Amino acid sequence: MKLRIFFLLVFLPSVFTSAQSESFKFKSHGKINYPLSDAEELMLDTIQKKTFLFFLYEHHPEWAIVKDRIKTDAPSSIAATGFGIPCFAVGAERKWITREQAAAFTLQIMTFFLNSVQSDDKNVTGYKGFYYHFLRMDSGKREWNCELSSIDTGILMMGFIFARNYFDRDNVIENQIRRLATLLLDRVDWNFMLMPDTGRFAGTISMGWTPEKGLHNYGWGGYNEALFLYILAAGSGMKNAEQSYQAWLKSYNWYTPYKGLSHVAFPPLFGHQFSQAFIDFRGLADQYMKNKGIDYFENSRRATYVQRQYAIDNPKGWKGYDSLCWGVTASDGPGEKYNFGDYKFIGYAGRGTSGPDYNYFDDGTIAPYGPLSSLPFAPGIVLPTIKSMINKYGHSIWGKYGFYDAFNPTANWVDDDFLGIDQGPLLIMVENFRTGLVWNYVMKDPVIQDGLNRLGFEYIKQ
Repeated sequence: MKLRIFFLLVFLPSVFTSAQSESFKFKSHGKINYPLSDAEELMLDTIQKKTFLFFLYEHHPEWAIVKDRIKTDAPSSIAATGFGIPCFAVGAERKWITREQAAAFTLQIMTFFLNSVQSDDKNVTGYKGFYYHFLRMDSGKREWNCELSSIDTGILMMGFIFARNYFDRDNVIENQIRRLATLLLDRVDWNFMLMPDTGRFAGTISMGWTPEKGLHNYGWGGYNEALFLYILAAGSGMKNAEQSYQAWLKSYNWYTPYKGLSHVAFPPLFGHQFSQAFIDFRGLADQYMKNKGIDYFENSRRATYVQRQYAIDNPKGWKGYDSLCWGVTASDGPGEKYNFGDYKFIGYAGRGTSGPDYNYFDDGTIAPYGPLSSLPFAPGIVLPTIKSMINKYGHSIWGKYGFYDAFNPTANWVDDDFLGIDQGPLLIMVENFRTGLVWNYVMKDPVIQDGLNRLGFEYIKQ
């Protein structure tokens, strides 16, 4: 296998180069034009640097795949690894590591995935170009009988897309990165993940596959974090992508929890952030959103404001909720051992709220990465919220890699853990807010250009 990879690297013609035409239909609009004080700049510097240290220290020493969380026995998460690739570049841009180090980490990751075993066996790394959600840190193979994950593989592929545009220099390492990225992207068989033509999720992209049971019974219906997945699959040549996207759109829920904040609802904040960590949706709308008169960026702005208003109203009476303490999204939780009186708590859950009558698992748990990852959408409410959290809770919610995953004032509980799928979106979205870095390099990729075009995205005026 290693000889084959060497042959491809040395003799394969360069099928992708970042020196393509700069004439793009869909563009990055760059950083968010929002004035920051010196104190705010310093605060964001500190948050970003501490968050970056998670990726610098919590990856495999040879393969560079990123751990799911910091616990000693935690496996790697392919989603955390996908987010980690642009995070290494953020570190290089901010001079915390060199560009050469970022490139080396990226090439290690790509080499690992390209060399890993792809088969329908139960104990491998992937199949059909997809990869298992969690991989053991000692062997790089499937952990916990988990699924071959479409969404997590998608995040990994978005990391590869970023890398083949960012690492654009003519040297051995960066040339290899671009070539390996293309090989890995081309190897994904998106048609393999298509759901059958009948049933509730007919024609959608399946959530996953296992060798024991085949395709997952659920497909990706909208609206949630999988918006980018359809663009990625369409741009990668998936058959019937247009029909599949229409199946995704059919389950959209246009919702008005508060006056002036109508939007396509999905209660957890992460669902509004993951796609926009990579794709600049400012001004972009498909036919559904054009009919509603807003773009996807505005949709996420409204979802962010809804969360703040929910905390102000605090219909369940949780301690700590107010205009400066909000952010209900996927995270760990206190668990039932913290139950008292009428208060009930749960562990890890896809928490979220789209208003008083539409929420998931709200048990008073706040995840700081929730508002921070919404910084580009709503800096006017996010910055005061983060300042207030720091002032009110101080070091109790802050550790060696920045903000802990979550805390719950009602239960008097703090989760002293860090999760890769928190840290990645946080670091990327703060950087997008400040410089547009990830948007700038992802938007120029032909896969993204083709995917947006194929699914009928256009710019609209609001």
